[in-house]
Amino acid sequence: MKRRDLLRTAAGAGAAAGAATATAGTAAAQTTMPDFGSHLSNVDGGTEDLRGNSEVTVEVGASGNGGNLAFSPAGIWIDPGTTVIWEWTGEGGGHNVETVDGPASLGSETVSESGFTYEFEFTEDHAGITNYQCGPHASLGMKGAVAVGGDVPTVEVGGGGGAAWPVSLEDFAHDVGVPIQKHYVGIASFLGIAVSLVFTFYVLKYGESPNTGRGGA
Repeated sequence: MKRRDLLRTAAGAGAAAGAATATAGTAAAQTTMPDFGSHLSNVDGGTEDLRGNSEVTVEVGASGNGGNLAFSPAGIWIDPGTTVIWEWTGEGGGHNVETVDGPASLGSETVSESGFTYEFEFTEDHAGITNYQCGPHASLGMKGAVAVGGDVPTVEVGGGGGAAWPVSLEDFAHDVGVPIQKHYVGIASFLGIAVSLVFTFYVLKYGESPNTGRGGA
């Protein structure tokens, strides 16, 4: 291998390692979402920013929390004037929608019938976060929340199912259930660059001369 080709290869490897470090150092598609706090902690169903819609639907009795015991999505962010429709799947037994705390007073009957719906229009008077639950299954984690308007506490969340590639190494590891720290990623990237430089030095010092094969001294 000629030194010119080797240097080109080593430069490419170093650039790739640097790109990996940069990707790992920034979470994939950081997104702002309402801070639903402890109410939705360890609750299945996910969260979605549904602002811009005049009408949204939440499944009641979706898969999650050890059965069909979830609201999906569990946490939603909407604009004032949006109508939320809770639609029963018919799974998981009898469910209802009832307010735990917050500005909106939600209260449906307990139903197990598929296709049953409960509607509520959230107005400016309901701005903020309303936490709710399914009374019969609250202890099993069947809880939800509705954030209305822009004046709500928010947090930055990264990754998730809707994240576009490239995905950071931390997010990928989190998705597959492997804990990883950012400094480990940095160390691994540094070692990759160091190995490339050492390899380049070794071949330049002991490898093929650019004059080899040309004949003569």
